[in-house]
Amino acid sequence: MTVIQRRGRRIMMTEAERDTYLAEQRTCRVATVSADGRPHIGALWFVWDGASLWLYSITRSLRSSQLRHDPRMAVVVDDGAEYGELRGVELSGEALFVGEAPRTGEDCPELVGPERLFAAKYFGMDVMPHDGRHAWLRLTPQTVTSWDFRKLADLG
Repeated sequence: MTVIQRRGRRIMMTEAERDTYLAEQRTCRVATVSADGRPHIGALWFVWDGASLWLYSITRSLRSSQLRHDPRMAVVVDDGAEYGELRGVELSGEALFVGEAPRTGEDCPELVGPERLFAAKYFGMDVMPHDGRHAWLRLTPQTVTSWDFRKLADLG
């Protein structure tokens, strides 16, 4: 994974800060592109396992259709209202569908961890409920950019 910083290392999150931030946040914005180059951006819930971002997307969505033709994806997780509070992470790379689509709960060892994290984070459950309409996407980012403008106050 390549770490790219456009605004300088002084506001970049450490790996531990990034991992904590992504564990706490609930919603990301996912950008995909159509075959004719039109962009699409939509919000999704996600979990981060320390190496990959796991997204549970409706199989009949424009996002899923576009990713089947072009797996490139960019994701932004950010928050903050005032300039000095802005922080976030941008991840980009190629999405990979994991498990059956739509997901019905078939045995898939690769999904044990992400489904446990997702069920606890969003449903307060130990086991992932499956509705037969969603599929798992894994983004193991090729590039990561992070920022935390709260660090600017410490730089004086």
